[in-house]
Amino acid sequence: MFTISKPKDNRVDLDVSGSIDSEAMRTALDDLISASEGIKHGRMLYRIPEMAWPTLGAISVELVRLPALFALLKKFDRCAVLTDATWIKTAAELEGALLPGLEIKAFSLSQTSEAEAWLAQTTT
Repeated sequence: MFTISKPKDNRVDLDVSGSIDSEAMRTALDDLISASEGIKHGRMLYRIPEMAWPTLGAISVELVRLPALFALLKKFDRCAVLTDATWIKTAAELEGALLPGLEIKAFSLSQTSEAEAWLAQTTT
């Protein structure tokens, strides 16, 4: 399940928990794209306390929308990922290294204030 909110004009927060099927993925991507309208040099906070693998249907929904997702990523400069899962931290930072223009940094769930401070910094 995804919960998407927009606490500031240039920020989108995503909370991920539980299983992710094709309908949950479709709704989440629609909500994310809508919440990201008009954002420039945005910030994203991604909370993943636990995560089950998405279904094949959810993955196919995401693959179909890759062009829109790449365009969406250009709206953001920084993404903080809050999770205690080591493999998610590693995957997030690897993704950040591969995506030009988007800096991704992983934090433990207990480091919310550090993640918030990092997101608030001006990028160089």
